[in-house]
Amino acid sequence: MIRIPSIPRIVIAGTHSGCGKTTVARGIMEALTRRGYTVQPFKVGPDFIDPTHHSAICRRVSRNLDAFMMGENGVVETFRRASAGAEIAVIEGVMGMYDGVDGGDFASTAHVMRILSAPALLVADARGMSRSVHALVKGFLEFEPGMRIGGVVFNRIGSPRHRELIDCGRTAPAIGYLPRTPGLEIESRHLGLAMAHETAPSAGLGELMEEHCDIDQVIRIAGEAPFLPRGDAEEQKGSARARIGIARDEAFCFYYQDNLDLLERSGARLVPFSPLRDDFPEVDAVYIGGGYPELYAAALESSSCRDRIAKATSDGMPVYAECGGLLYLCESLETDRTHRMAGVLPADAWMTEKVQALGYSDGDWSGGPTLAPLSGRILGHEFHYSQVECRQDARFAISLTRGRGIASGKDGLYAGESLAAYTHAYFPASFASSLVEAASAYRRA
Repeated sequence: MIRIPSIPRIVIAGTHSGCGKTTVARGIMEALTRRGYTVQPFKVGPDFIDPTHHSAICRRVSRNLDAFMMGENGVVETFRRASAGAEIAVIEGVMGMYDGVDGGDFASTAHVMRILSAPALLVADARGMSRSVHALVKGFLEFEPGMRIGGVVFNRIGSPRHRELIDCGRTAPAIGYLPRTPGLEIESRHLGLAMAHETAPSAGLGELMEEHCDIDQVIRIAGEAPFLPRGDAEEQKGSARARIGIARDEAFCFYYQDNLDLLERSGARLVPFSPLRDDFPEVDAVYIGGGYPELYAAALESSSCRDRIAKATSDGMPVYAECGGLLYLCESLETDRTHRMAGVLPADAWMTEKVQALGYSDGDWSGGPTLAPLSGRILGHEFHYSQVECRQDARFAISLTRGRGIASGKDGLYAGESLAAYTHAYFPASFASSLVEAASAYRRA
């Protein structure tokens, strides 16, 4: 009988946002990697930024696990497939452990723990507390029976005396006491933390975790997870039927790896390029993800790629864009001044000081160019500090039942064979197939 190896796994859960989950998750990933483990990182929820830090540490692409966008079966499928070849999986949670959609449990860290039968470490911010932190921890341990919390990492310990005060009243296993250490936190801005390529690695984070946390115990807890087999090491890619350019640089860097993998399995050959620096590639379609075009608006305005993309779309090339990509395809983008953009879509965009949309989106395709499915559901999320004003004759391909979209629940602004939405979508197979088929048709033409 062939023995199928299981996947040791552990979730880094937190009492609330800002308690130190990302610091602890990164530290454990780095400590395990330093010991020679092949670590597969994951992030609960739709976040694009934390996974870049995971990937930089583990040298494996971090994947999102989001029950709202992927469904429970999708969470398991992505986890198994991505864990092929890894020796341990570390999953960073989202928000507080029990915080899910609309104040419930759905798509919470705890929900993903149940889906994967995964134990957790609870990160508790002990700043300003001693014995009271145990009341907090006790609530998390007892709130939902059956959740496996293997231990606690007490974060932001102020002094040896502070640790002693916490230790003497402890009622749960302590995996670590992490001291307040300047420079550990990643710099933040309007869309969250800075991306990994924009920050220097936190020097000594793995060593700090080895010194103040029981990494051997972390490994033991992960190894106690029930049997869950790894996926196949080799993914089957479809034979390439079309070349799809992926705009990927500092301005456009928000992509779900599962979407890119699905495009390849659907028959696309992916061609990364930089709208900031590169010549426009020889491709049959373009996918422009979200990111920070507002920070690079002047460079995007002066780049030769801007006019080349506009010319390609006028020739009928399919272009799909999300959020920051939507702003780029508009006629203009106002930041500190008004910048000319690609002019593909009949709209103007401007940045705002306050967040305009934050949360999950749920909608249906309702027509549009050939890259859009004839019908079907589209799930994703929105997070942006911008607005888009469309011309009166604007056409939309997505009707949202949840989320704001571009205008009053309408999303997916399109013109010709180009379509852009505020929704960061988690692709269903039908959309990936439609996009690849549209690219293939353009190639044949």
